[in-house]
This record gives sequence, structure tokens and C-alpha cells, in this order.
Amino acid sequence: MHDDTGLEAEVRELSDVVEALLADQGGCEWNRAQTHESLVTYLVEECAELVEAIEVGSSDDRREELGDVLYQVVLHSALAARASGDAFDLADVVRDVRLKTVRRHPHVFGGENAADVDDIVRLWSAAKAVEKSSRTSAYDGVPRGLPALSRAQKLESRRVAAGALPADVGAHTADAAGAADDADVELSWGRDLLAVVDTAGRAGIDAERALRRAVREREGLLRARET
Repeated sequence: MHDDTGLEAEVRELSDVVEALLADQGGCEWNRAQTHESLVTYLVEECAELVEAIEVGSSDDRREELGDVLYQVVLHSALAARASGDAFDLADVVRDVRLKTVRRHPHVFGGENAADVDDIVRLWSAAKAVEKSSRTSAYDGVPRGLPALSRAQKLESRRVAAGALPADVGAHTADAAGAADDADVELSWGRDLLAVVDTAGRAGIDAERALRRAVREREGLLRARET
């Protein structure tokens, strides 16, 4: 464990390492060639490895994977600082997330009181709503890059929070698209799967995590059969 001075020094040294990799003289040609877009694959992989470490790994695994995700944050920030136009750096990223965290916890850093977890969620949601007041739909801000199961449950949770009526996706789409849509076996299968995901959500089940567990179980069985 490090004290505050040690933490600051470690972050600075990591930032310096990344700057050295990006340096025009003596740096790493591969790193200099990267962009935010080209690094997306690695960011997704590192986040997936962190999820695995959290769910089935050891403390050492979590420590390592958290470091890999942090490295991605530092690298993206360094690339942004070198860009022309609206550049930002690691200090800006850290400052923004610090201020946002304070704003969204008024029961800790402000004058609000929270009697229970429901109150905490209410205050957090209200603070976020103020920040995102320019949004025109309850479903804005749900990343399209989320895995399909996670995105389905996120959209459904937004619907419930907004008090909107459930969407009969199958009937609505079929009415809009006509009989030709009936031949789309893949879409029909997807609608059936979506109904199962909605059932999981009502039962408080994280569909994405449940599927990951089932896949890990199957992988274990397949590997056992190999031996």
C-alpha cells in the first residue's frame, strides 16, 4: 500500500513511461501509430479480462487487470494531449471524474440526507439527470457497443424508470414491416431471446453474467472431456 505521496509518484511515473513510448525521438513506433479508434479492441479485451478476474480470478489477477485497464486510460489521455484542437490530458480526466463523483453523492459531499439505498439511488439519478438535461430520450446514453444482453436489460431498466409501457417488440415490428418479416428467422429467434432476457430482468438476474457463468461451466466440461 502507498500513501498519497507514493500514489501520486506512481501515477506520474506511469504517465512518464507512456510519454516516453509516444516520444518522437527514441519512442515506440507502434504506440505512436495508435489512435483512440485503433485501441478500442485492446480496451474491450482488457475490460473483459478484468471482468473475468473479478468473477473467477485471484486478488493478484484483479490487481494485474486493473493495472492494464489503467494503462489504457493513461495511454488514451496521452494521445488526446498530443492531438490538435480540443486536447485534454490525464489531469483533466481525473479532475472531471472526481468532480462528477462528488456531484452525484450529495448525501456525502453536500447537504442532502439519505435514509437508505433507495434514497441514495434517487439522489444519484437526480444529479445525473441535471448533468444530462440535454438528452431528448430516456434511452439516450445506452452504449450501442454493449453486449446485446446487457444492452437489452439496460434499455428495459430505462423503460421502467421512465414509467413507460412495455414494448411488444414482436407485434410492433411485424405490423410495421408486414408479412415479409415473418421469413426472417434470425430476427424471430432474437425476439424470443429478448423475451427470455426480459423474464430474467424481472427476476433480478443479470443476463450477461448468467450467460458467462453458463459458458464457463460448459467450457469446463469440454476441457474435462479432453483429458
